Amino acid sequence: MDTQYTQDELYMLEAISEAKKAGEMGEVPIGAVIVLDGKIIARAHNLRETRQISIAHAEVLAIEEACRKLGTWRLEDAILYVTLEPCPMCAGAIMLSRIKKTVYGASDPKGGCAGTFMNILEDERFNHQSEVVVGVLEEQCGALLSDFFRKLREKKKIVKKQAKEEAEKHTGFDSQ
Repeated sequence: MDTQYTQDELYMLEAISEAKKAGEMGEVPIGAVIVLDGKIIARAHNLRETRQISIAHAEVLAIEEACRKLGTWRLEDAILYVTLEPCPMCAGAIMLSRIKKTVYGASDPKGGCAGTFMNILEDERFNHQSEVVVGVLEEQCGALLSDFFRKLREKKKIVKKQAKEEAEKHTGFDSQ
């Protein structure tokens, strides 16, 4: 079967690759790439747990890398691809860096600020807007997150069960 991907899907596959790196590290699997003139100029994935920094989101890290490479904070012709709809902080960073277009995979009903919970990126009250494209490879992006959190819950259950068994061994009582 020969699968034809759109340009947006090809770049989203790169963001998914970044998200998988995060997941392998125990980070929430979110990845981002920034494209300028048809070339990826920055790529990043979540590193909040690794760095213990609340702002180490994939989008912010990718924006930092792109700005460093270009020697400017203005990313006016750039396109950001990210696997999960940007949060308020990331939407603000996207807007302030003047990114032309934001393409995301999975929506975030609890905190997405590119159209789901609210839409910072296209709010005309700001002096810059970023065009938003929603749902590119949405199923794949969403599955990465669902699988990650399912496995995390399973691990927590096992740890809790082991702790209970260990406590019962030491006390000699069954806590039922």
